[in-house]
Amino acid sequence: MGCLGNIIWCICGGFITCLSWLLAGALWCITIVGIPIGVQCFKIAGLVLFPFGKEVDYGGGIGSFILNILWIVFSGVPLAIESAFWGVICCITIVGIPFGLQHFKIAKLALMPFGTRVY
Repeated sequence: MGCLGNIIWCICGGFITCLSWLLAGALWCITIVGIPIGVQCFKIAGLVLFPFGKEVDYGGGIGSFILNILWIVFSGVPLAIESAFWGVICCITIVGIPFGLQHFKIAKLALMPFGTRVY
């Protein structure tokens, strides 16, 4: 389901969510201090565009924890709400449940993107 799922995913809110992550990354990259956060946004935008066939492993140390707190305050909540909204919309139908679950995975990732590994 990887390739076909990713194609249908773009129609079911994936492309709009990817644009949101790219916008957040561009806004973070305006400042010199925010460039590492912006780069992480661009990496996650790639995951958001093609999420099927990928797994996310959460972890990290104190540095990741501090960055996640800053992220939640400034950018994480709107991106998580957007992904949760699309997840609910997709889960209304039986066919859309796999896409809704991917949106919920991305909503969790939107709240703590630092210290995660995608494989």
